[in-house]
Amino acid sequence: MTELSLLKTLMDREFYELHKGIKCPDKIFTKDVRKVKQVLDYAMETYDQGLSLADLEALFYATNKTLTTSNKEQFQKIFRKIANSSTLNNEVAHEVISRMFQQVVGEEVANIGFDYVNGTQNSLEPLRRIVENYQDDFTPNLKVEFEDMSIDTLLKANETETQWKFNIPTLRRNVEGISGGHFVIVGARPNTGKTSFHASIIASPHGFADQGAKCVILCNEEAANRVGSRYLSSATTMTLEEIKGNYAKAALRYDKVNANIHIKDSTGKDLAWVEAVVKSIKPDILILDMGDKFAPRTSDKTDVYLRDAAIHARNIAKEFNCAVFWLSQLSAAAEGLAMPDQSMLEGSKTGKAAEADLMILIGKTKVTEGNEMDDTERHLNIAKNKLKGGFHGRITCQLAGDIAQYTV
Repeated sequence: MTELSLLKTLMDREFYELHKGIKCPDKIFTKDVRKVKQVLDYAMETYDQGLSLADLEALFYATNKTLTTSNKEQFQKIFRKIANSSTLNNEVAHEVISRMFQQVVGEEVANIGFDYVNGTQNSLEPLRRIVENYQDDFTPNLKVEFEDMSIDTLLKANETETQWKFNIPTLRRNVEGISGGHFVIVGARPNTGKTSFHASIIASPHGFADQGAKCVILCNEEAANRVGSRYLSSATTMTLEEIKGNYAKAALRYDKVNANIHIKDSTGKDLAWVEAVVKSIKPDILILDMGDKFAPRTSDKTDVYLRDAAIHARNIAKEFNCAVFWLSQLSAAAEGLAMPDQSMLEGSKTGKAAEADLMILIGKTKVTEGNEMDDTERHLNIAKNKLKGGFHGRITCQLAGDIAQYTV
């Protein structure tokens, strides 16, 4: 039925003009449908007016007067099937033609190779002719509809660039927020506060969940219940001990955001699984903690497979219109630095960094022995920012680790 739908689509003159001749050769159709296509070609070249299916059928019988009764019945069935077929979307039709065309050419190439190997063809000259004839035609012309770039459209798009606002005041003032389609990398050394950071911007008061965003957190490093406990403390602004002592107060605060927070232990899963989750759940915000551990090893080189994974994650963000946060370790070179830079992303040269719309690298200075309790200052280094405003620089915050909140 596909070739009949395609034939019906070709009756649209504008589409036909883009795909006529070698762009849509007769050979891609089966024998009987090919005969109908040849009459369609004749009609399109002969008549300027539009062509109905009734016109095409009448012209077909007029140009095939020697059909037997049996053959005529066969073609009557074909025309009835065409009438009952739906036309294809132009882009789908383009794809169908392209794939059918390449299959036919591929079969021609395979046959020439088979004949050459078996001695029935003593030259590969026919193969060269095929390549020369079709090298520009493996993909038929496509009518491309470009994006609306009017002033009103661009201004409206700019307004939605920051649909979900950061709740850390200094971060919000300089970066404002994120939206669906954005790919954000958050990097830090171990035990610096990566998990507390995403718990804070999602679960704490005025965070993404409080704003109504559906947030999915896929964790493959810490156990889900440990991550969940930080989200609970961040949402309630209470330590776990305080929650035990005042359960009703904690429940009242937590219930405001809990329905928008979905945490899943994802140990051993890869990005194909992540994509399936996103397709099913349709989150507004997706946290990958840790992003690198979702990367399938597509290469022996770490930087290559991490680059490929970052590209995949960015495509997930764009295709499913969600903001993706990719949590990453920083290398030992970032230890004790307030301002780590993007070259310190572990395992990656420039691949991951190149895909990011926004990169937040969390730094902290070394704490002298005996002053561990004072280790609360964190520096959010906006190392890359393609979003609204384009701010780059350092934002200094305080981390309240016991309640997983970043504050000014």
